Amino acid sequence: MSRILVIGELNVDIVATGLHSMPEMGAEILAENCELTLGSASAIFAAGMAKLGHRVTFFSHVGQDYLGDFCLRALKRSGVSTRHVTRNAEEKTGVTIALSGKGDRALVTYAGAVATFKADSINETVMSKHAHVHLTSYYLQTALRPSFGLLLRQAKASGLTTSFDPNSDPDDKWDRSIDAVLDYTDVLFVNEREVVKLTRSNTVNGALNTLGAKVNCAVVKRGARGATAIQDGELFNDFGFRIRAIDTTGAGDSFDAGFLSAYLRKAPLAECLQIGNACGALSAMRVGGTAGQPTQQELQEFMRANTAAGDLKRMK
Repeated sequence: MSRILVIGELNVDIVATGLHSMPEMGAEILAENCELTLGSASAIFAAGMAKLGHRVTFFSHVGQDYLGDFCLRALKRSGVSTRHVTRNAEEKTGVTIALSGKGDRALVTYAGAVATFKADSINETVMSKHAHVHLTSYYLQTALRPSFGLLLRQAKASGLTTSFDPNSDPDDKWDRSIDAVLDYTDVLFVNEREVVKLTRSNTVNGALNTLGAKVNCAVVKRGARGATAIQDGELFNDFGFRIRAIDTTGAGDSFDAGFLSAYLRKAPLAECLQIGNACGALSAMRVGGTAGQPTQQELQEFMRANTAAGDLKRMK
């Protein structure tokens, strides 16, 4: 298995599920369940890769507080190395409140230490000990943002493959400085809204073709409708798995982990999409981003149990 370097944000998620409507200011609604879980796209991805058997090194920064302790314990339980996660007593660990209703969710984020994290201690020696580097949450990490392109360029120069999941822009500005990051991205992950915003295209297919000319492989995550990818001008589709979703928090990051785990062993792109969809589906069947993430054995069991139905659905 490849050795993976993940550089990025670290915070907790407070996930409320079973909402029958989205909240309104001045009103109160009830949730069927609420849990404190490991959050942040970077950490959920790292945990997913570790559970699939990869050696994962995590570079991040949290506060010297209870929530920071919680994050580190959760990462260690998943098998992720946290020796490069620094602590700061003057900052608070970030929090995202995820409100999950039927078929959709809303997020409220307090960035905390996420906004001040920098990757100053990463150098060629660190890079050379890994085979792949993953970055995410470009617009949320304001202090790290200027270094994204430099980090991926450094990784490429050191012989690493790279992946990037920018996630949404809370300000909805989609600054074009992100193009300098795409120049050094091998695999790009976006959802349907993000791909249109990122390319300023009118359609998902048009946006995908635009990104396909910029990066080696671009992947659009389409939720319950699976995922689409483009590589060398060729489109690939996988329609995913029919499941009863409990909570979609982190499902996209679990998809990234599954896809990349297959991609790094040079599996066909159609297989990468199928495995990514399986990991995303398993994540969505539990509360929080990491509780449902599979080991390789659990992934194979899910695939065996669902492949026949999935193949029939793909033929329709």
